[in-house]
Amino acid sequence: MVKISFQPVSAQKPDKENDVDKEEVHIHYPHEELVLPLQSKKSRINCLYCLTFGLVVFMSGLVLASIYVYRFYFIAQYSQVPEDVLFNCHMQYEDPGIHAPQHGRQELEENVGIYLQDNYEQISVPMPDFGGSDPADIIHDFHRGLTAYYDIALDKCYVIELNTTIVMPPRNLWELLVNVKKGTYLPQSYIIQEEMMVTGRVRNLRQLGPFIHRLCYGKDTYRLKRRSSSRRRIDRREARECHSIRHFANTFVVETVICERM
Repeated sequence: MVKISFQPVSAQKPDKENDVDKEEVHIHYPHEELVLPLQSKKSRINCLYCLTFGLVVFMSGLVLASIYVYRFYFIAQYSQVPEDVLFNCHMQYEDPGIHAPQHGRQELEENVGIYLQDNYEQISVPMPDFGGSDPADIIHDFHRGLTAYYDIALDKCYVIELNTTIVMPPRNLWELLVNVKKGTYLPQSYIIQEEMMVTGRVRNLRQLGPFIHRLCYGKDTYRLKRRSSSRRRIDRREARECHSIRHFANTFVVETVICERM
């Protein structure tokens, strides 16, 4: 009789397998460093463009802000119409045509507007108490190099080239009147005369500039020519077509005698 027997499976084998399962398996890999992707050359150029554009915008804003501050805080005090550019003036002067008992002393009143930014002066002369001179509005435009007289009594305008030898520029006249107002300077008290004659009518007022155009709009306007000093002085008793306007834009009074026909 043959006896067949089976060798029982050792109980240690499962234990070994369990031990293997319980063991921690460590697998070592080469050390890997975290590497950020490098920026491309194109992205650097774009960044540079953005930085440059931002700098340009900032500088442009700074320049515009500087211009604004300069124009509206420094120039505005001269170019607008506050009290510092409007003057009511009184000047006493000697008129050689008047004798005792007045002793030739006369007083001239006028309102002066000085516009430094536009480089012109506007003078308003009311009817004088003593007579002999017409009330007038006068503009000395240094930008155009012209002077305009609006004779209120005649309702006529007269235009001539600006005489810079007897009319102070706006800034100089402003400084003079400020000093007179402070009492630090008293103007000289004498009168000079300039003689003019009408040469023709002005048809296009726009060519005279905006300030004179506004003054003379709707009025008969004529051009003037200075009379030669070599000719005899005007006798107003003989030249009845002549009239005069007195004002001052300097340290003296100027009498402008305008003759329609000589």
